[in-house]
Amino acid sequence: MANILIIDDSPTDVRVFTTLLERAGYKVDSVGNAEEGIERVRADKPSLVIMDVIMPGMNGFQATRTLTRDPETSNIPIVMITTKSMETDRVWGLRQGARAFITKPVNEKDLLACINDLLPNAA
Repeated sequence: MANILIIDDSPTDVRVFTTLLERAGYKVDSVGNAEEGIERVRADKPSLVIMDVIMPGMNGFQATRTLTRDPETSNIPIVMITTKSMETDRVWGLRQGARAFITKPVNEKDLLACINDLLPNAA
């Protein structure tokens, strides 16, 4: 069973994503800020990370760049999920190393399809 780490400061979004992902068969954990998320990714090596962009302190772009440039975590796919819907935000997120960029509100089928593409046969 794949383990997904959610890095998001919104308890509501975390609850929605957790429910959706657990129902799809994934093991889910979450943290509320980027700094703690980086520590957790390094310690637990999840199968995939769902990363918010707008968070207090370090933002999701910075955290994604940190994780994708670290040889120990660079192979872990990151899906950025954010309210930032400008094309420049999507391009910047992908340039930081995210494998996918999804805008909120998230379509459940689109999110699961994205995860299934990144983690085939993992659920």
